[in-house]
Amino acid sequence: MGFSFIPFIFFTALWAVVGIVLPFVVPKGPNRGIFQLVLMLTAATCWIFWLCCYMAQMNPLIGPKLSNRTLMLMAKNWGGKIPN
Repeated sequence: MGFSFIPFIFFTALWAVVGIVLPFVVPKGPNRGIFQLVLMLTAATCWIFWLCCYMAQMNPLIGPKLSNRTLMLMAKNWGGKIPN
């Protein structure tokens, strides 16, 4: 899996709307500043969490653990050379 612009643009736009646009539509009241801050922090942390998860899938640190028998079978079926 590699980097793709479509999900990056989509989720960046989604969290930008939550963090930039929605704070302006919060109704006036005694806690308006708190609601705006909560929306901005939620958008920032959710976007960073999503970005970290998305980037972790590009180059995973942990791969599947396969037995030698499975590896030999895969090499045989896929036409790979089997070392002696």
